[in-house]
Amino acid sequence: MTLTPAFLDELRARTSLTTLVAKTVKLTKAGRESKGCCPFHQEKTPSFYVNDDKGFYHCFGCSAHGDAIRWLTDQRGLPFIDAVKELAQAAGMEMPALDRQAAEKQEAARGLHDVMADAAAWFTDQLGGIAGAEARALLEKRGVTPKTARDFALGFAPDSRGKLKAALSGAGDAMLVEAGMLIQVEGKEPYDRFRGRLMIPIRDPRGRTIAFGGRIIGDGEPKYLNSPDTPLFDKGRTLYNLDCAAPAVRKSGRVLVVEGYMDVIALAQAGIAEAVAPLGTALTEAQLERLWRLADVPILCFDGDSAGQKAALRAAHRALPLLTPGKSLAFVTLPEGQDPDDLVRAKGAAAFEALLATREPLVDRLWSAELAAETLDTPEQRAGFKQRLAELAGGIADTSVRAEYQSEFRQRFADRFTPARKPFVPFEKRPPWQGKGQWKPPITSPSSAAKAVGVAGIDPLLSKAVLAGLIRHPVEIARHMEVLGSLRLADGALGRLFEAVVDLALEDRALDSARLVTILSRSGFDAIATELLRADSMPYSFTQGSADPSRVREDLDEAIAVLAARPEVDAALAHATAAMQADFTAEAFERQIAAVREQQALALRLANLVQANEDARASGPEDN
Repeated sequence: MTLTPAFLDELRARTSLTTLVAKTVKLTKAGRESKGCCPFHQEKTPSFYVNDDKGFYHCFGCSAHGDAIRWLTDQRGLPFIDAVKELAQAAGMEMPALDRQAAEKQEAARGLHDVMADAAAWFTDQLGGIAGAEARALLEKRGVTPKTARDFALGFAPDSRGKLKAALSGAGDAMLVEAGMLIQVEGKEPYDRFRGRLMIPIRDPRGRTIAFGGRIIGDGEPKYLNSPDTPLFDKGRTLYNLDCAAPAVRKSGRVLVVEGYMDVIALAQAGIAEAVAPLGTALTEAQLERLWRLADVPILCFDGDSAGQKAALRAAHRALPLLTPGKSLAFVTLPEGQDPDDLVRAKGAAAFEALLATREPLVDRLWSAELAAETLDTPEQRAGFKQRLAELAGGIADTSVRAEYQSEFRQRFADRFTPARKPFVPFEKRPPWQGKGQWKPPITSPSSAAKAVGVAGIDPLLSKAVLAGLIRHPVEIARHMEVLGSLRLADGALGRLFEAVVDLALEDRALDSARLVTILSRSGFDAIATELLRADSMPYSFTQGSADPSRVREDLDEAIAVLAARPEVDAALAHATAAMQADFTAEAFERQIAAVREQQALALRLANLVQANEDARASGPEDN
């Protein structure tokens, strides 16, 4: 089996050398490196260093040196091919199939790397020569300093069909065509691909030139021209500036994704070195996976025009199926008509950093995009909006992330489109009477003894119904946590079941009713949970098996509000009654009557829920 340089480079890029070495050697951080006692010779003072940025280890005591593959062959004694297989399996890569021509391709790749290095050097020379004056003027106009041009190895391709071909004639036309530097047309001589352009080398993670991007100097199309895919270059898997950005990413803890070469170059010149760019295409799955190996939440800083924002949304949709816990995207919206290059040249790095501080999470970008997609004035439009959100969340492969998105979208939809219920105002907190006649002072707060009556007075039938509703619909628990946490059910078994249900639902936000019942049964709540779930025993929509979800949500909200308000009203009534018995006055009588009316109002709210459920069942029986 012959392994290509591209495969081995990808394998090294996907392998954390520090993690690999740390399995058998105790390492400690030492700046950008990690150090420990060398496993290849006996020593007490650490002289063995591992550098993830450069992808190698080195011992200053015995000169042991190598990469991840060498580590397995030297330290563990594995044969080369076995070491590669083990690393590939850990990295999720498939080993190449047997190929008789692989050896020839490997040798050709070595030659292609040499050709690309020679081409990059030749372009750099041209930029510094007489022919490069116009290109240098363009760089000066764009604010690119000579030092930055050297750092990025910028060059110039003369407007000629044969100068590069002549300069690299030793490589032969066939290899130059294979490297993408010449264009081959049937029946004609090959000619230079890049002509009259500012040349921007594209490098692999090891810093080797594998392709070029060319920006036209004057007017003309296309403005940017990239190398075609070659044995060295896969446009959909490559990120511009990855070799230089990776060390900066490890230092800053973030990676920025911009649209173009000049954005990357301008940011680097401004001191923001952790930027990369796709190569004229929308971000691919392979590029996203590579970005997530650098940082958990890459920040997309695409242009502020319509095309840039559409590209950002395409990236958001492409990322959704790939999301895993902790891995996401963030988005920065640039001023309309500006790109990062424009912004840092006009206002400096501080302005760009301020913009980065306003980045929005992926879920916000998806929500706002769908919200703005059409007007939502009619039920049909809102139903379509809800369906689109459900489809977006449903496309996420990871079950836990998918459940979180589904819950988040449901909550946002309810918050925006469900009419807010009028909150219950406890009797003793209402303002003084403002009608005709003598002014009456506000009712005083009930005593501790009176409030104790309320704690014992939580309606047991309603509390059982609410608990049954929460077991059937555990996703609703998080929305009412503040209220539910303040309730204390008097019945011992019921109270313990209530606490268990709330705790389980909060531990696992994706918990559904069936799994919740299973866990409760194992915890000794089988009999009481089964009794509560008998739909025919309670007259509410949220205790039924297949009631309309929106009505269930509204009715459960109302029932919980009544359940929470009832103890306070009962306490106020007990307080007023005790006061009247102690000293029968008109004021005490009025307070008692008012408290009774509050009780009646709560009872009426429950009666309305029951009646609405009965009406719904009569018009269309539900399966329980």
